[in-house]
Amino acid sequence: MKQTILFDLDDTLIYCNKYFFFVIEQFTDSMMDWFRGYGVTAEEIRDKQTEIDIAGVHIVGFQSDHFPQSFIETYRYFSNLYGRSTSVMEEDLLWKLGRSVYEFQAEPYPFMEETLYELANRGHELHLYTGGELLIQTKKIKQMDLERYFGPRIYVRSKKNTEAMEGILQEGMFDRPSTWMIGNSLRTDVIPALTTGINAIHMKTDSEWVYNIVGVDVEPQGAFLTLEQLSDIPESIRNYVAQRLS
Repeated sequence: MKQTILFDLDDTLIYCNKYFFFVIEQFTDSMMDWFRGYGVTAEEIRDKQTEIDIAGVHIVGFQSDHFPQSFIETYRYFSNLYGRSTSVMEEDLLWKLGRSVYEFQAEPYPFMEETLYELANRGHELHLYTGGELLIQTKKIKQMDLERYFGPRIYVRSKKNTEAMEGILQEGMFDRPSTWMIGNSLRTDVIPALTTGINAIHMKTDSEWVYNIVGVDVEPQGAFLTLEQLSDIPESIRNYVAQRLS
């Protein structure tokens, strides 16, 4: 039975978090050098940057500038806290460091190609639903040549939430019992999917961004599965559909 399957992109099909974590470590190292002797710890710096970063996402969504801006705001916070003068040169370095996270070459998760091929070969209709800015996300999609599987069925939204999901489902007139959302984020993938009455697959990752870690208090109307690798998806969907039809 044909299913409609929406895939998240970042940290579902391709790596993303590890590049942000890498750049944050570089930021933390720079801050520790500049604030040596002031008593600030690396953990305090990371916690404040995370706090500011997440606050920015709640306001502007996944706009690219909010990440480097979180570096500058964290820097200004500790400069004010400890009475250290700010520097235009240091802020410029932080801005460029934050922007550098978008320059990494896209890297697929294990079994990405095989999983998409198998699902498409079984006759399922594949869609891609990702959060971020169109230019940045399109660059990753082209690097991975994902149009082969998704064609024009690609949605890029600055905010991934229940309203955005509902809009996509209504616009495409999706049959909800046979529609799936697959992604790593409980907040932006799983909860909106369950709230709008479609099936959800949560893909666990080794290291998750704090923003994505939330409780799920929505009663599923269909499937709610948790998997650890992409290659488990085709058989898991097949089994669920077969069980439902039996």
